[in-house]
Amino acid sequence: MKVLDNIVLNFSQEGLLALNIVIALVMFGVALDIKWQHFIDIVRSPKAVIAGALSQFILLPAVTFLLILAVNPTPTVALGMILVASCPGGNISNFMSSLAKGNTALSVSLTAVSTSAALIMTPLNFTLWGQLYLSYTAASDAYLVPIEIELMQVVQTVVLLLGIPVLAGLLFNEYLPKITKKITQPFRKISILIFITYVVVLLSANFDHFIRHIHLIFLIVLIHNALALGTGFSVASVFRLSRTDRRSVTIETGIQNSGLALVLIFNPKIFPPELQLGGMAFIAAWWGVWHIVSGLLLSSLWSRKSLNKPVVQ
Repeated sequence: MKVLDNIVLNFSQEGLLALNIVIALVMFGVALDIKWQHFIDIVRSPKAVIAGALSQFILLPAVTFLLILAVNPTPTVALGMILVASCPGGNISNFMSSLAKGNTALSVSLTAVSTSAALIMTPLNFTLWGQLYLSYTAASDAYLVPIEIELMQVVQTVVLLLGIPVLAGLLFNEYLPKITKKITQPFRKISILIFITYVVVLLSANFDHFIRHIHLIFLIVLIHNALALGTGFSVASVFRLSRTDRRSVTIETGIQNSGLALVLIFNPKIFPPELQLGGMAFIAAWWGVWHIVSGLLLSSLWSRKSLNKPVVQ
């Protein structure tokens, strides 16, 4: 598995910017189904947001640490897993929550909360669990560097990827209901098709690396992602959330902002270029692909299941 550390992935800030624009289009399509009352209901009853935050920033990193102890990967792969688990929820989770007949407004709220909290929680969790991992192994602490997330980066993410698209969708729904009804389904399908196409293009840029080395981490990422989804579902069940809220918390925990992880990994001011971080980057990159696959599969399955069955109290 150490061969992963020598991998140099093709990654650019420009590519990430283009991906964010595509995600903003997807978010607008998702928001066409949301009404102001949905957010008012969440403020009046914040239990689901508390459950989502607990699952995202407390339990997922802890579960990740236990998985690392069980599979004993190389230090860079282990720290890559911790970094991914320390990141906030990914924006594409909002589309998947909508597809799964979950509470889309809750999903948007959870993404906004976790993205804002990432300013503190991502560096804190990476340092805490990374240091705990190093104390259990003989790994070098050279990889455990202080992470700083710029405030403007968080503000831009929240405003550009959540605020503007969601507000535009809400206004369309409020003032142009007839047009909204006509364009919602076509726009959603087109935007998600563009998103999938773009992800495939990004993947093709590193196709040779994935073909040669994917077998080394495929099972680890699959189990890690399944545990993330399971953690979200378990927490939502313990909190006795409604079926729609339970689906949203599950998806929000299982869909991580691996793009942020890659931005941090490739930032020379955080991780010195002389460090061989192929394992960290490879884990984050494949997470970014696999959680789309698993999220769409789960969302499609739930979209076919009725919501009428009562929640067990």
